[in-house]
Amino acid sequence: MKKRVFSGARPTGRQHLGNYLGAIKNYVALQDEYDCVYCIVDLHALTTHKDKETLQSNIYEMALDWLAAGMDPQKSIVFVQSHVPQVTELHTMLSMVTPLSWLLRVPTFKEKAKKQPKDVNYGLVGYPVLMTSDIVLYKAEIVPVGEDQLPHLELAREIVRRFNMLYGDTFPEPEAKLTEFPLVPGLDGTDKMSKSYDNVIELAATPEETRKKIMTAFTDPARKLRGDVGHPDICNVYHLHKFFDAADLPVIREKCISAGIGCVECKALLAEGVNKNLSPFRMRRAEIAARKGYIEEVLLDGARRAHVIAAETIREVKDHMGLTPNLKGEYYGVTTSKE
Repeated sequence: MKKRVFSGARPTGRQHLGNYLGAIKNYVALQDEYDCVYCIVDLHALTTHKDKETLQSNIYEMALDWLAAGMDPQKSIVFVQSHVPQVTELHTMLSMVTPLSWLLRVPTFKEKAKKQPKDVNYGLVGYPVLMTSDIVLYKAEIVPVGEDQLPHLELAREIVRRFNMLYGDTFPEPEAKLTEFPLVPGLDGTDKMSKSYDNVIELAATPEETRKKIMTAFTDPARKLRGDVGHPDICNVYHLHKFFDAADLPVIREKCISAGIGCVECKALLAEGVNKNLSPFRMRRAEIAARKGYIEEVLLDGARRAHVIAAETIREVKDHMGLTPNLKGEYYGVTTSKE
């Protein structure tokens, strides 16, 4: 029997190269080896996202990009977090066993609180508990993470251990599947491609939009004139070539350091490589988008399948916590195990 993988992502709308190379590509690859559950975590998004007008369109665009990239709803469960409300019920129950001190020490909470000092809501503090609920509600055994995310998963493991100690063996301790999440540089020369920096290349952009965006990219800061030699190791455009022009990388590097190619030419080559690689994705995306109602059907079916797992988990948790009423038959939709 395959082990179950869980991973979730906040709905940020149309996905960009950083999202694809850093996570989506890996999601797709895991489908053949594991029983995968992939979730668009809209409740998590509410801790910082207050624009209700864009939330649903962001969910749609993310799901569309996931499917176009190769996520297969026949192999994986693909759904929206809030469509399976048991996650909030489990979140409440797990919060009863999670010490506040554990949550206040989380570095990401401190960072978020500094960024939005006028909106330090409970959701920010309880974020790790909801994240743990996402994972264990589906009895996931594997969570793909990069090394920087290991502390967050360890906190989830601590919550699971504490629950199991207090109420009996209920949840498997989720294990990390260390995965290489490459740092994709932004077009503005920053360390990370991110929408918040407006330095991204969207997967669904047209070839011309992609080319125009890449031609605005910062390059080697030490190179001033066309005849100057380049320094590829400090050029974010060169780093992007690694993902799209691997076979030609030695030639590009040699031309750069010998001033045989200028930055404009180098960016034009990158645009060509990106567009060539994204062409199949864009075709699939257009085909899926043309199927009216298909995305909604996929997410609805995913929610139904996720609900089956979630309902059984909640029944078990309530039983272990003494919350199952001592009544026969059905009680508010829950089949009791008491006689």
